[in-house]
Amino acid sequence: MAIPCCVAIEQSERGVQQTCGKYSGLKGPGCAFYCWPWHQVTPVSVRVETLNCRTTTKTKDDVTVVVTADIMYQINTDVSEEGTNLEESNLFKAYFLIDNLRAQMMAYVDDCLRSALPTKTLDDAYAEKSNMADDVLKALQDAMTGPYGISIVKVLITDLQPNQKVQDAMNKINTMKREREAAVERAEAEKLLKVKAAEADMESKHLAGVGIAKMRKAITMGFQDSIEAMKDSCGLEASDVVHMMLVTQYMDTLKDFATSGKSSIVLAHDPSAMSDIETQIRQGFINAKANIGT
Repeated sequence: MAIPCCVAIEQSERGVQQTCGKYSGLKGPGCAFYCWPWHQVTPVSVRVETLNCRTTTKTKDDVTVVVTADIMYQINTDVSEEGTNLEESNLFKAYFLIDNLRAQMMAYVDDCLRSALPTKTLDDAYAEKSNMADDVLKALQDAMTGPYGISIVKVLITDLQPNQKVQDAMNKINTMKREREAAVERAEAEKLLKVKAAEADMESKHLAGVGIAKMRKAITMGFQDSIEAMKDSCGLEASDVVHMMLVTQYMDTLKDFATSGKSSIVLAHDPSAMSDIETQIRQGFINAKANIGT
């Protein structure tokens, strides 16, 4: 006895119809009628689904890593196939020719990643994640699209996780590298500061020397002008003028000692020593005059 039945097929599904267990057609979205137990309609999702795969393997430099890959796939089908008996349709292949689709896809992903990663170092694996994802995509398309009607939309390698100790070591290496670069930059800055300070000190001493030379020249010219004026106005000889100036300065110095308010001691000395000082100053004037003339 046959019992009329109906099943609702969602917009994101297709109905696989079987007659006495044999594939007899495809039902589109909507209400599908069939006679049980001779017929059976099973809804099958044709949405894009995501399969999360976690693969543990080793890199070329013997670092154990866990690779997380997301596989986005769907069953290829067409509503225009409704009611036809197409054993070559993608839905027929996906429903009848493969068992445990997700487990088989995970096996292909594991095989592909465990073949690729052992040939790369950990740094290369991070740099070539997109290339590995393309390799997995190609392997899955070759294995699933033609034989089983599964369309592989996209493969993403979302994480590549080494052991925590390896991560800590990598972070430490990066930290030390940046600290070394910072030390080099800091040393260069200190070197520049010292060079600039030395240049400034050199320029300062040069200018101070020029100032002292100009001051001494001005003093010498002032003495010369004073001697010439006293010779013209008083008829004194140059030696007498120099002697008088030295005595005057000597007395001014003693006065400054007496009025400075500090504890000062004047050592006993022979006043005749002034003649030696006078001789030296006179010779200085002669030399200065000769330099001015040249």
